[in-house]
Amino acid sequence: MKTIKLLSVALLATFALTPLSAQKSKRRDVPKPPGYYVIKTDVPVRPKGQKDVLALRHKPMKVVRVGFIGLGMRGPGAVERFTHLDGVEIKALCDLHPERVEKAQKLLTKAGLPTAASYSGSEDAWKQLCDRDDIDLVYIATNWQHHAEMMIYAMNKGKHVACEVPAVMTLKEAWDVVNTAERTQLHCMMLENCVYDFFELTTLNMAQQGLFGEVLSSKGAYIHNLEPFWKYYEGNWRLKANEEYRGDIYATHGLGPACWVLNIHRGDRMQFLTAMDVPATSLPRFMKKEMGIQNPKVANGEMTQTLIKTFKGKTIYLEHNVTSYRPYDRLYQVIGTDGFANKYPNEGYCLRPTEQAKESVPNHEDLKGHDFVSEETKQALMKKYQHPIQREIAEKAKKVGGHGGMDFIMDYRLIYCLQNGLPLDMDVYDLAEWSAIGELTRLSLENNSAPVAFPDFTRGAWDRLKGLQLHMLPASSATK
Repeated sequence: MKTIKLLSVALLATFALTPLSAQKSKRRDVPKPPGYYVIKTDVPVRPKGQKDVLALRHKPMKVVRVGFIGLGMRGPGAVERFTHLDGVEIKALCDLHPERVEKAQKLLTKAGLPTAASYSGSEDAWKQLCDRDDIDLVYIATNWQHHAEMMIYAMNKGKHVACEVPAVMTLKEAWDVVNTAERTQLHCMMLENCVYDFFELTTLNMAQQGLFGEVLSSKGAYIHNLEPFWKYYEGNWRLKANEEYRGDIYATHGLGPACWVLNIHRGDRMQFLTAMDVPATSLPRFMKKEMGIQNPKVANGEMTQTLIKTFKGKTIYLEHNVTSYRPYDRLYQVIGTDGFANKYPNEGYCLRPTEQAKESVPNHEDLKGHDFVSEETKQALMKKYQHPIQREIAEKAKKVGGHGGMDFIMDYRLIYCLQNGLPLDMDVYDLAEWSAIGELTRLSLENNSAPVAFPDFTRGAWDRLKGLQLHMLPASSATK
């Protein structure tokens, strides 16, 4: 790490000492070799005998047997949602606290389902769940610090894994999880729910149908004042993460939809990023006032802003802010040559009056101004371009709930793909790429916002798949 810092500082200092006229001339006349100014991290050689897991398929499962680890904030909701899925057996429940396990058991009883095996009372109780022979899928909803260890152990025990976000905290953890998934050839998916939000899925379908022309850029964020929630994270683990880690440590809600619409590692890949932050202000004030901590030290900035460049020259903008007094915002935007989509604070579409756009909406006069289309036109667009996944499950998702239904769609798609032997919508490379933002932004921030290269977790296979595909079988042949 010290070597990386010294190298990056030396490069920046060299540039800074060059006269301005020489800087301009050098940039214009002498192209820099690729990677000259970018901080790079190690990309380990794929171990002998391993192969990538892009578009990984397994034999269809008529029934998916599931074990849940972590029944604090997110776990009980997942258990309850799974009681509404056909072809699922909940075999085991685990949490450090036995009362949480018992509370989750009541969800099964309420749904008329058999009681699951209980594991609790020990820091290692979750290993007993993973050791069982009657579980196909381990669903992890613990604090972030335990995710990597649990995923690796479960896969080594022959289990598919689904893990809450962010799935890993460091690049080492990311590579360890990727290597385990490739070695075992098992599914390892991060539970990123925001890609399944109704607006995001509809917008994705519009983009894939060409309504926005060529998509050039996307924006995403996690802007959520967590002051009312800090005390509910056991042992203050989430607050401590912001005390100890600098960077965008919770990027996946904004990054996931952006990566999907830009076909990341499905024809393009994130090449490098640069990050900036501002001093921590609100969180130290909260810690002093509400927790009585004098002179609190917080590593993470009040706000972190990140700009990402892809191999094909496109961009992603990210923002992280969990302490300022602001409305909730995921900042979802899609910018194309012929159209624009925006979710926060108002949902809307803006379309160039191309022939395709005129054919897509009943009142194409609304396309002539440089403004959002009318509400009537927007509704017509969303109805016409409703994603096939939504048409299949939207009404049930709204009834079951979970962030308005997107959590249920996420769980439904996971089980649907396992039951039908299809590639999952998200793979271990999504997990690694989206979670790695935390450490990569830290490297940039600690080196005066220097560019930092993305490691290629696919190790060269990022353009083998041609575009994002959410696999579905014909309705007559799919397992319900």
